[in-house]
Amino acid sequence: MNYVHPIKDPEVVADIKAFLKENNKRNFMMFLLGVDTGLRICDILKLRVRDVVGSHIEVKEKKTGKNKRILITKELRKEIKEYVSGMQQHEYLIRSREGYNKPIGRNMAYKIIREVAREFSLQGIGCHSLRKTFGYTFYHLSDKDVGMLQQFFGHSSPKITLRYIGIEQDSLDSLLKRYKSS
Repeated sequence: MNYVHPIKDPEVVADIKAFLKENNKRNFMMFLLGVDTGLRICDILKLRVRDVVGSHIEVKEKKTGKNKRILITKELRKEIKEYVSGMQQHEYLIRSREGYNKPIGRNMAYKIIREVAREFSLQGIGCHSLRKTFGYTFYHLSDKDVGMLQQFFGHSSPKITLRYIGIEQDSLDSLLKRYKSS
């Protein structure tokens, strides 16, 4: 399994959102749910319309088995409302074109994200990049509150969280840029 990175540039995230919204609403919604909620792709794919009509998304995480409650942001609320217009409560949000009311699979989600990465010349991007992008953005918007992010992700230490969202690598890169051998 390859290590994937967050998308650290907010302008690139905004450009990807605009591109997907223009070209494929379903893929846009998948991307937006990932970068705005921090949910794993397996949890995003099992969401139905009824799961996103309140103020929060409540899921039982597939990986941990823990219940998670996530506030739906103002931007996400607006996009969800538009996206689900005309859909039934039982319908999957990220629906496959094959069969009746089936979500796309993880492999298809990966192909979609890899295509976006190619379109934007991004390296080291996969489905988990959406969750990491959420974490990276949250970290910077929360005045670098690693404790809150650690709790959100369920990590055992701040160091793990910082490595997970690429902050540790940023610090190392910054030091190496200033390094001069004697």
